[in-house]
Amino acid sequence: MVDFEQSPNRGNSSPGPSVSIVVPAYNEATHLYQSLETLYDHLLDARFDWEMIVVDDGSSDDTGEEARRFAKEHDRVSVVEHITNLGLGQALKTGFKASRGQYIVTFDADLSYSPDHVDQLVSTIETTGAKVVVASPYMEGGSVEGVPRLRAVLSKVANRILSTLSLSHVSTTTGMVRAYDARFIQRLALKSVDNQLNAEIIYKTGLLRERVVEIPARLRWTRDEEDTKKRRGSFSIIRTTLDFLFSGFIFRPFMFFILPGAVLLLIAFYALGWAVVHVLTAIPDQTGPLNNMISDAAAAAFAASPHSFVIGGMALIFATQLITLGIVSAQSKRYFEELWYQGNDASNRLIDMQADVTTSERLP
Repeated sequence: MVDFEQSPNRGNSSPGPSVSIVVPAYNEATHLYQSLETLYDHLLDARFDWEMIVVDDGSSDDTGEEARRFAKEHDRVSVVEHITNLGLGQALKTGFKASRGQYIVTFDADLSYSPDHVDQLVSTIETTGAKVVVASPYMEGGSVEGVPRLRAVLSKVANRILSTLSLSHVSTTTGMVRAYDARFIQRLALKSVDNQLNAEIIYKTGLLRERVVEIPARLRWTRDEEDTKKRRGSFSIIRTTLDFLFSGFIFRPFMFFILPGAVLLLIAFYALGWAVVHVLTAIPDQTGPLNNMISDAAAAAFAASPHSFVIGGMALIFATQLITLGIVSAQSKRYFEELWYQGNDASNRLIDMQADVTTSERLP
């Protein structure tokens, strides 16, 4: 990564790594300038070289104008704008593409996380060699303050489920405040354009067997009700919950079939087991040939409890279908992971070859 144009930091006599701070923003005009100024003042004392990239994701208010005004009045700050609202994930990918630093830190525009988290993220990714470092309010040592109760409960439950399904052991799978190895994240094949991008990154980093590290974080909810309504619709509880569920399905699609199928199978075994026991119990009371005795016993058992036969039979049919779908989805997921891994590796090899050709052409 190239070094940024030097603009002296206070107290920074020996700059460390170069870091790009990416701040996605959508309808943040009321507080954006002040938030950027707070973050900027903190970065002036940073022990690393840095740039700040504000991504205006097609805001319908004056967010873009405020971002451009701030960039005009402060060095090391640039603004990238989307003509229309494309979603948080696309805003982050735009920021990744525009970044020139060795590391990339993504940060909330409303400063729900205090600026000192930037220092912790950069220090951790530099010392651990991880590809992704997550600021996690849900891990031990982290904290959450002021988040509406229902939203906090849903977020904790959803993150715990996603952590289990992804096998990542990351407590805050959906968190956006992170540090990335720039070379890694810029070459990672990413598809999502909305909130699901954060979970997708954790998932695909795991596929590549790369390291993800968490640090305790302090999340302080700074949005009032009016601000929440004005900003991105993806902050709504219903949509966020659906995003979490879809991300979980991507992580382990077969679990969404196998678990319900197993429950239905138990119900089927119970209901049909009851039916079989009562048929066998009724056989001695019947007369005639054995075939007729069994048929009459089954008819008597059905007359006594028809719902056991109906529920048991339907549960068995649905359980068989769900478990079969689970097995097929598990096989398809294995194929997808293998193909994606090979495709991502081939893409990176091509990028390296093109870089080598460009370098050789520049040599005398």
